[in-house]
Amino acid sequence: MLDIKDFSIFENQVSFDFKGFLIKIGSYWKWFLISLIITFTIAYQVNIRKEKIYGMETLISVKEESNPLFTSNTSLVFNWGGISDQVSTISTIFQSRSHNELVVEKLQFYIDYLVQGKYNLTDAYGAVPFYVTIDKTKGQVVNTLIGIKFISETEYEIRIPFTSNSVSIVSYADNFYSSTAVVPGEFVKRYKVGTPVNLPFLNWKLHIKDKPGFYKGNEYFVKFNDFDGTVSRYKGVNVRVDDRAGSIITLSMQGPNKARMVDYLNATVKVLIKRQLDEKNQFATNTISFIDSTLVAMEAQLRETGDELKSFRKSKNIYDIEAGGEKFTDKIFEFDVQKDEIARKLAYYNSLKTYLKNSVDYSKLPAPSVAGIDDPNIVSNISKLIALSTQRSEMAYAVKSDKIFKDFDIQMDAIKNVILENIATAKTALQYDLSLINNKINQAENTIKKLPEDQQELIKIKRKYDLSDNIYSTFLQKRSEADIVKAANLSDIHFIDPAKDIGGGLIGPRTSVNYVLALFLGILFPLIFVFTIFFINNAIQNTDDISTLTQIPLIGVVGLNKAASDLAVFEKPKSALSESFRAIRSSLQFLYKQQNVDGAKTLMITSSVSGEGKTFCSVNIATVFALSEKKTVIVGLDLRKPKLSDEFQLVNEVGVVNYLINQKGVDEIINKTHIPYLDVILSGPIPPNPSELILSDQMGELMKELKGKYDYIILDTPPVGLVSDALELSEFVDVTLYIVRQNFTKKEMITLLNNRVKRKELSNTSIIFNGFENKAKYGSAYGYGYGYGYGYGYGTYANGYHEEEGAKGWFQKIIRPFRKSKKS
Repeated sequence: MLDIKDFSIFENQVSFDFKGFLIKIGSYWKWFLISLIITFTIAYQVNIRKEKIYGMETLISVKEESNPLFTSNTSLVFNWGGISDQVSTISTIFQSRSHNELVVEKLQFYIDYLVQGKYNLTDAYGAVPFYVTIDKTKGQVVNTLIGIKFISETEYEIRIPFTSNSVSIVSYADNFYSSTAVVPGEFVKRYKVGTPVNLPFLNWKLHIKDKPGFYKGNEYFVKFNDFDGTVSRYKGVNVRVDDRAGSIITLSMQGPNKARMVDYLNATVKVLIKRQLDEKNQFATNTISFIDSTLVAMEAQLRETGDELKSFRKSKNIYDIEAGGEKFTDKIFEFDVQKDEIARKLAYYNSLKTYLKNSVDYSKLPAPSVAGIDDPNIVSNISKLIALSTQRSEMAYAVKSDKIFKDFDIQMDAIKNVILENIATAKTALQYDLSLINNKINQAENTIKKLPEDQQELIKIKRKYDLSDNIYSTFLQKRSEADIVKAANLSDIHFIDPAKDIGGGLIGPRTSVNYVLALFLGILFPLIFVFTIFFINNAIQNTDDISTLTQIPLIGVVGLNKAASDLAVFEKPKSALSESFRAIRSSLQFLYKQQNVDGAKTLMITSSVSGEGKTFCSVNIATVFALSEKKTVIVGLDLRKPKLSDEFQLVNEVGVVNYLINQKGVDEIINKTHIPYLDVILSGPIPPNPSELILSDQMGELMKELKGKYDYIILDTPPVGLVSDALELSEFVDVTLYIVRQNFTKKEMITLLNNRVKRKELSNTSIIFNGFENKAKYGSAYGYGYGYGYGYGYGTYANGYHEEEGAKGWFQKIIRPFRKSKKS
């Protein structure tokens, strides 16, 4: 069964150290300062290089204007479908491609006028002293800056840089692209103002505006752009319908040039007003066109019957013939007029029926009134059908949804079916009326047949002439009515506030936003860096980390040694660093007393890996004992990587190794130092079998002899995280001090220490926290370059403790002196 103790590993999981994280952030304040300086500098440079952005708008209203000259006789109706539908349609048209093509073409906004600003080229539309008129049927070099420099008030110089053997040209008449050969280099040529420029790649005339100001010696630029690309930019005009007044529309634009936006906003409304008025007049235009074609035929017929009547009168005594026939003529003329009206209505219905069945564009239907039809159902439905057909054709350029077009088709099909039903009903009634009129005409003709032949012939000729004359007069009247209606029509779109530059309108760039972003990024980047290091660096940072990871007591905290020498206690006995070692001495004496140690007292100093300050701590702990006039000896038992000789400027020729192999006696290996009461025993020459020497009986003899000579014996041993030498020496010592170095010792090493203490491989163990700084930084000189992880290799920690495979590379030899940093 599992025991709860098996899960004790989770108790050692380290939670996020928010306090430590804040301390690390504070320690990197210089990084934050540099980062903020950089980001604010970038923001400032961006702000001063950005073009100013302005906002312009125009306000229009949509009001259904009825023609004041509409009468029951005209009946020329055109309706966009009501105010709400009109607003929706107009809003769509303003953003449609076809509409914006007309506006761009009218204003020639595919031509850019530029000047060189402080940092970049700026749009100078409306501010340059000239304008160009181009031959749209000929090619213009596209997407290339054309430099213009005025040599005098009447002469200018063209400069065009060519980088290849050919350039792309565009003909704006049909938007056709092609290329033409040029000579690489800068093309330079002078022209007179107003003189045509005819080149393979440029065809224009340059004109000076009224009141141009001073422009001699100034340089400007002209650029021809892609027509479709220009239209696409202006399709983005913002259209907003007022929520409180549904017939009010606001058009707005944003850009760097106010004059260009003002012209475009006003032009786009004017173009739509004209288009809307033209479409509103379409009914009248169709009617006039139909009447004109009819009048041509009727005029020929009237001329023919007039000539026939004139000829007849010359050969006969017209006055005798006309006597007695007037009443018949008037009566049958009345019947003929009625028959013609019915026939025209039937012909219109038949033509309308065929048109509805065979066509899909209903925008060119003539008014029913041309045939004398005033049925409100027919007139209203045809008006709706024309409106829907016109609206659908407009939306085809802006709307890509098939569903919307299907909805239009369904509505038009429904209206078309209603009209066809109305036609069938109307034709039935007209057929009945026609049969009655035909009967009356037949009766009248039978009566006329009783008259003399000359009177019959005259009545026949006059009948044809009077009918043609009546029809001709009727169509002339209706044409006149259509002209009046067309002239009196008003657009449903009206300006409320045309676009106008009245100053202001600046909406960007938002420099404050850039500075806020700079502040945010200036803090974020170093914060991410510190946050990353905080989690990547798995080293011990403070005493809280130690207390969290182990129950082994911490008996001292040693600060960072910033002096050139490691003999900190001896050289600066009153420093804070010296006091920390004195505090350790007091704690050690308490430990010895607690264990009832009599006579000589032994102390072993070890650590996890190399570089954590074992020798530094050994020397200074020994110094504080010696300064208290206790005979103290430091024994260098780091047989693989001895450093003790460097601290006292001694030569490591004779030492512990010589004693262990029975070459020297104890007195021969002891070295006096310049510190009173402090002796040193060096490790001696590096042996091939250090572990075996320490395990030998001679080691016990050495400790026995030293205890007879000294009060305190301090063993400077190799790190237990790399070799087992220190574990073999634990039987000779009373107390073990384990050195943990801030921002250097990895947390996994504390787990290794816990396991050794738990297995009693180390006894009476305490921890010294070395190299402590309140604002220790991640990644300091000690933090990186030493691999870590038990069982995975230790990188440079293991230098000198294991057999080396091959000679060191040149790079390692160069950097080795720099990596021998001071052990604090």
